[in-house]
Amino acid sequence: MTSLKALLIGMPNYLPQAYPEALRAEIRTKVRLFPEAINGADWKSHTTALAEADVLFATWGMPRLDAEFLAAAPRLKVVFYAAGSVKGFATPESYKRGILISSAWQANAIPVAEYSHATILLGLTGFWSSQRLARAGKFSHQHSPVAGAFHSNVGLVSLGAIGRLVAGHLVKHEINIMAYDPFATPAAAASLGVTLVSLEELFAKSHVVSLHTPWLPETEKMINGPLLRAMPQGATLINTSPGAVIDASDLCAVLAERSDITAILDVTHPEPPLPDSPLRALENVVLTPHIAGSVGGEIARMGYWMKDELDLYLHGKPIQHGVTKDMLARMA
Repeated sequence: MTSLKALLIGMPNYLPQAYPEALRAEIRTKVRLFPEAINGADWKSHTTALAEADVLFATWGMPRLDAEFLAAAPRLKVVFYAAGSVKGFATPESYKRGILISSAWQANAIPVAEYSHATILLGLTGFWSSQRLARAGKFSHQHSPVAGAFHSNVGLVSLGAIGRLVAGHLVKHEINIMAYDPFATPAAAASLGVTLVSLEELFAKSHVVSLHTPWLPETEKMINGPLLRAMPQGATLINTSPGAVIDASDLCAVLAERSDITAILDVTHPEPPLPDSPLRALENVVLTPHIAGSVGGEIARMGYWMKDELDLYLHGKPIQHGVTKDMLARMA
């Protein structure tokens, strides 16, 4: 065991899931772990422990690393974050001070890709529209076009960590996979079994479109009315990206015009939709409360990945899931 002192911090309801007792026991064999975890929202009541902490094991609810927090944690060297995006707490001040930040965002990508894979296949079978029709007494495929999986077209918007995993799942089904990603090379896409196309072509040809793009200034409201109106009859739109990448007004207008299109929205902007949002009333919208990420036992996987990062750090090896300042500018 080293002399480094570590502290658990985050939302009290998520900390036991991200760092179950068996995992904490493993961590205790490597560093001196404070016995009590800290509620990230109440960190100012725990400045004594923070002042001694070299390492933070965090999850959702990690406080922002602003000047006040950093002053309270003068010995802090590394943050291991058992969750996804670090944009909520990483700051220029933290990078300037040389604090390492490791995130389990790639571990969190696994269940998002699995959710997307399953939802895409259901879309290709016509499940989402068929269940609406069945409730109305129409028990026949004739009432709604069904693409099926064999040689159908699926479009992925962005080939980041999640998009690549989704492509890996889909390639097993003899599906024509298209992608729009201005940063991906044709060779890299081909290695995934994916063909790069324009955003316009992707929407015009895809029976299912799955969004996996980060929320950046250039991607805000990127998915607009003309793209949505070009979708084939009976198409499905799936969003597990930040909701702001879709122009919500355009989406509501198109869905009102075209009852054949189904939108599966696990993330919206704002989240949840406002009480008077048409998204709550449109029959061809399926809303889920941001479940396409780590849930239940999957949350612990992120904690174990961070324990593995600790092992590398203690042995003087480069961590594998570090998020640098330059990376942060292009991430969700």
